[in-house]
Amino acid sequence: MAAVYVELDLEGVRPRYAPVLRALAAAGPGSIQELAAATGVTHSAASRTAARPAKDGLVAVGTGSDGAGASRPSPGGRSPRCPRWTPSGGRRPRLRPPFEAELRFPLSELVGDALEALRRRPMRERILDAAPHPPPPGR
Repeated sequence: MAAVYVELDLEGVRPRYAPVLRALAAAGPGSIQELAAATGVTHSAASRTAARPAKDGLVAVGTGSDGAGASRPSPGGRSPRCPRWTPSGGRRPRLRPPFEAELRFPLSELVGDALEALRRRPMRERILDAAPHPPPPGR
């Protein structure tokens, strides 16, 4: 993906920045806690993930208007091209239908079905049930 970003004139964007950049493009500036909720990670993970694109100049990080000292990442920095790459630019929705047309099953449905199956019965349980069980002691 990093090579694709360079071809799209998005040099400096890394695949791991994608959730942060998408969330900021969709919702605008917000607290790290809001970023964590939008990206589905912990506050600590969101803070670490936002720090890297901030260091690379792709987002700006500042203090909230309440002065509480919380980091507030916002779109900005040296790459104004990033918004055209985000969902607001419409790239991903245009990609999915032609890609899924090549598959026997729509990937979006398959992934949703797989996640639902894992919610019903976690992978941990599935692995433990499938693992060979040693005979009881004394046999």
